[in-house]
Amino acid sequence: MPKLKTKKALFKRIKITGSGKILRSHQLRSGHLRRHKSKQALRRHARPQVLHKSLTKTFKKLLGI
Repeated sequence: MPKLKTKKALFKRIKITGSGKILRSHQLRSGHLRRHKSKQALRRHARPQVLHKSLTKTFKKLLGI
């Protein structure tokens, strides 16, 4: 059976830590609808967030890990 290809669209949007956790960036930071949001909210969403446990298994399967 051949190896599974990684989903490149997903691979570009996440980062995998050394311990195997998956970090994702928040959508609020990008785009043109940021003007009315507070600076505090933009800073809070600038940090990468750890992906929820329920999605981690699915994402690892898509990445072929």
